[in-house]
Amino acid sequence: MSASVLYMSMSLDGYIAGPNDRPGNPGGDDFMRLHEWYGFASEAGPTTESESETGKHFLDEGRMTGALLAGRNTVEQVDHWGGDHHDGVPIFVPSHRPPGPSVAMYPSVTYVTDGIASAMAQARAAAGDRNVLVHGAYTAQTALEAGVLDELQIHQIPVLFGQGRRLFDMLPARVELEIVRVIDTPEATHIRYRVRH
Repeated sequence: MSASVLYMSMSLDGYIAGPNDRPGNPGGDDFMRLHEWYGFASEAGPTTESESETGKHFLDEGRMTGALLAGRNTVEQVDHWGGDHHDGVPIFVPSHRPPGPSVAMYPSVTYVTDGIASAMAQARAAAGDRNVLVHGAYTAQTALEAGVLDELQIHQIPVLFGQGRRLFDMLPARVELEIVRVIDTPEATHIRYRVRH
């Protein structure tokens, strides 16, 4: 059965972006520190064998998803990934405002203006029996509130950012989670949670 899964790298103190997160500096200052574990954060390549293997595992897992649901801030900072996040899967963007003109160049990108539940329903329909990959702090928070986020794959990085953009700043209520998988490496602890609806 397909699921909607948030994939985010996060500092130990809860930040998914550094300070000065804006177009021209997507992810903010020192953003790549949260993604070094993938093994492609530097020109020199992976720093350890486990970093390379773990990064490949999660990249492959992400590529098996059938659709992407991402927040407006996320997609606009990277110009919608040029309309192709991975293998041409459809990209859905929940937003209260219509898209800017550049979106016309990307037929796989759809802005959904009637709420997160509608955006997720469209993403699930497009994904078929594959999972929906979810990106973005605000999108994750609204999806949790609406009860349409099934799982969270958090890559917890052993660093304290101290400032930036937090993943769970504005949750309206407590959310119970169940740990379903833990992969521990020296570079990061990868914890997959299932949301208890």
